[in-house]
Amino acid sequence: MLKENLKYHHCLVFPDSKDITYYFSPGRINIIGEHIDYNGGLVFPCAISLGTYAAISLRDDDTISLYSENFKENGVISFSLSNELLKTGIWVDYVKGVISEMKTDGHRITKGFNAYIFGNLPNGASLSSSASLELLFAEIVRELNNLELSDLDLVKYSQRAENNFVGLHCGIMDQFAIGMSKKNYAILLDCATLKYDYAPLELGDNVILIMNTNKRRDLVTSKYNERCAECAEGLQLIRSNYKEVTHLCELEVSDLPEIEKVIADEVVYRRVRHVISEMGRVKKTFEALQINNIELVGKYINESHKSLKEDYEVTGLELDTIVKLAQSCEGVLGARMIGAGFAGCAIAIVKSSAVEAVTKKVKAGYLEKIGYDCNIYIAESNNRTTKI
Repeated sequence: MLKENLKYHHCLVFPDSKDITYYFSPGRINIIGEHIDYNGGLVFPCAISLGTYAAISLRDDDTISLYSENFKENGVISFSLSNELLKTGIWVDYVKGVISEMKTDGHRITKGFNAYIFGNLPNGASLSSSASLELLFAEIVRELNNLELSDLDLVKYSQRAENNFVGLHCGIMDQFAIGMSKKNYAILLDCATLKYDYAPLELGDNVILIMNTNKRRDLVTSKYNERCAECAEGLQLIRSNYKEVTHLCELEVSDLPEIEKVIADEVVYRRVRHVISEMGRVKKTFEALQINNIELVGKYINESHKSLKEDYEVTGLELDTIVKLAQSCEGVLGARMIGAGFAGCAIAIVKSSAVEAVTKKVKAGYLEKIGYDCNIYIAESNNRTTKI
């Protein structure tokens, strides 16, 4: 049914298409380890069943024509692979960025195609719709042009597209989680070395709820890049006055008293404190899962939100409201914001038997406080970007 639906809409937009192929790229959640991927930290993400679909048909020229059901107002967007790829300021830049980075490294990309795109990831909701789109087209371009690139190569090109072409100084977590995930597993990823390990995502009689505040934010124009700069400033002060390190996440919580002495700016110190303490929470969460102590995992998730709120200051009214409501419910082990923050989504670990009651209470309380609805659904793990 899914393929038939994609084919129907593809042919409406591109009526002369033949031999249509189909692809899916998941979104992701990060169980814990927020705003530390670009500081060389450990993160613990997994791909989810929501994501981005594409129906593709080859052309007989080098033009790529794209139509997104999620951005109908932009219509069909076309560009030639023979020409310089120029930034437009809309969603197509994520696709252009991936192709541009591949071409910069000398890969020959000549196959034009038509693409109908549909995503059921809410845009700007901290579920990585941009990385999902990047990996989707990295996979498509690799296959159509017979490029000898590994899955990890596609991850790196997708991150570079966001950094260099789009202009967001993100870490590699989002792209890695989407490009390397396996169903029923989370990935413990060292963002400094790209060493990783798969951990079974076994939560017993608990599930992970995704709670969407329905408030969108634009990462590029948010304070995301500002936080990156504050961390870089803190790292420079530490390296000059305390200890020679490459990344903030090499430091331990026990280093904080000395760090506080060398960082006079209280705001910059709090940014650094979040990064270092969050790194510790990732390690402890991984250890807790190894002994199946889900209650302890919930405790660390609660602590993560507190740090993101008070030290990193990336939450806001909507995220704080939805997390506080969830934490107040019986059957909730822990809740926190995910993603860049300022808006978007939070997650909660909830007893399976309590999901209905928690959903009802959170939705009612959020509507009363914020004035509009939130959306809540169970997160199911998924495989990496693939042809379907």
